Amino acid sequence: MAKPSFPTDGKNLLRGTGPQGHRMRMRHRVLSNGAEALADYEVLEMLLYYSIPRRDTKPLAKALLHRFGSLAAVFGAPGPELRAVGISEQAMLLLKFPPVVAERLALAEERLRPILGSWDQLCSYLSAAMTSAVPEQFRLLYLDNRNRLLADEPVDDFTTTAPIFRRALALQAVALIGIQKTLSSFNAATSPLRLFARRLDGETAALSMRLHDVVVVSERRTPLSLKQKGLF
Repeated sequence: MAKPSFPTDGKNLLRGTGPQGHRMRMRHRVLSNGAEALADYEVLEMLLYYSIPRRDTKPLAKALLHRFGSLAAVFGAPGPELRAVGISEQAMLLLKFPPVVAERLALAEERLRPILGSWDQLCSYLSAAMTSAVPEQFRLLYLDNRNRLLADEPVDDFTTTAPIFRRALALQAVALIGIQKTLSSFNAATSPLRLFARRLDGETAALSMRLHDVVVVSERRTPLSLKQKGLF
């Protein structure tokens, strides 16, 4: 009598039935395409895999969402309520980590990509960023539609704006802020910065973007806003 054959390689498991085959298919899907497209119940399902071995976790993931209403509510649910749905202590421990990770990632994002939607927020950013800035170097801050910083980069050529707008399109920026650190007094009448600010202001408007401001920073005085002074 021939011995029964069992799937022993990844391809056979991907075609297999039961919890093990389903888990392998989910793992393959995430590793191949990323986790971004997973539904909320599938995110829970994958997390529960690692605390509930050899069991189909899809029904439990769906029961959790049905009971608490959302993924965030599941992660924030009290222990006794999770136990009532059938969550083990090991699974409960695992569910405590996603909110902590999300909060810390958000804080890191805020530090790396601060929101510069007000004069105070901009001045706060400049007080730190301009300490090590190259004097007389013009820089552009590229912002998204929430005024969140996408990039802070130097502009060395005032004769053309094409590289600026190519970069803005690549970053999907919708607004710009120009900044320049100066060690000498700023003379708006003779500075090429004022003319360049005017040019940028006109061209950003034509491209459905916006130049929020151009700011001159000096150690001797508070930042000077060319926009507030009506200089462009």
